[in-house]
Amino acid sequence: MTKAKMTYADAGVNIDAGNALVERIKPLAKATARAGLMGGIGGFGALFDVKACGYKDPILVSGTDGVGTKIKLAIELGRHDAIGVDLVAMCVNDLVVQGAEPLFFLDYFATSKLDVAVAERVIAGIAEGCKQAGCALVGGETAEMPGMYAPGDYDLAGFAVGAVEREAVLPQGVQAGDVVLGLASNGFHSTGFSLVRHVLKSQAKGGPDVVGLLAPTRIYVVPCLKAIKAGGVRALAHITGGGLTENLPRVLPDGVSVEIDLKSWNMPAPFQWIEKEGNIAQGEMLRTFNCGIGMVAVVAAEKADALKAVFEREGEKVHVIGRIVARQKERVVYV
Repeated sequence: MTKAKMTYADAGVNIDAGNALVERIKPLAKATARAGLMGGIGGFGALFDVKACGYKDPILVSGTDGVGTKIKLAIELGRHDAIGVDLVAMCVNDLVVQGAEPLFFLDYFATSKLDVAVAERVIAGIAEGCKQAGCALVGGETAEMPGMYAPGDYDLAGFAVGAVEREAVLPQGVQAGDVVLGLASNGFHSTGFSLVRHVLKSQAKGGPDVVGLLAPTRIYVVPCLKAIKAGGVRALAHITGGGLTENLPRVLPDGVSVEIDLKSWNMPAPFQWIEKEGNIAQGEMLRTFNCGIGMVAVVAAEKADALKAVFEREGEKVHVIGRIVARQKERVVYV
């Protein structure tokens, strides 16, 4: 008896499905084209001309991130459209806090068995996030790995590159007396979902809208770049894992601390519910979740009102949440 010939498909990897996905996403990527982009999806690598973007002495800034266990909730609810926006946001928000304009983005999509329709929805969200951030989706990788993931599961990673003129790299010049502005978040964004899901397992009546928890991470790139251009921005901090407590010290020089007035904004209802239902201490909330503040801008005091207005014109809800003070025992002092 002749032994049957085996194929890659017999092992659970469908090359044709992967090719079909590439063809579907080409228009999505094309819609994110911007100055500097050379070529399109399909090559072995992506080319980008930084000089074509008008920079004189650019510093490249790169970042990579994922979406964490928020993906698990998206899969459980069959809501795949916004998770790609989250992926882009987690990367590009980390670029802009260093003063950088995001230029291009790549994604990694890994799954057990490729569902072309689901993958297309996810990547459509990635393209939407790129459009919001003004960066080009230049390529990525789709990995079908049977045995590595449970049926129906997938994981995402993103990689972004941006540029900033050498003299404009942030943070710079943070000093006592500076004002701290807090830009409102869209909810939990993409951090703390392991704890969110843990609390939801014992959810009581009157809990948050679970679908609403999937609201995509807000992309702050355009407002932040406009504020930087207006002058007076000393530092920016993206409030992700670690919350205000651990992210603010990352942009502070040695000689100062930041004083945050917790009465200056109202913690949104979903955070209040999680805090109560999970019996979570205030300190744990502040170092796990953004608690309603997704981005922080440290600005010169004389520019605070003008910069608040810049952010507001771009659709941001802005709170004056604190000030920079002389160095205290704690880097972040809550009052």
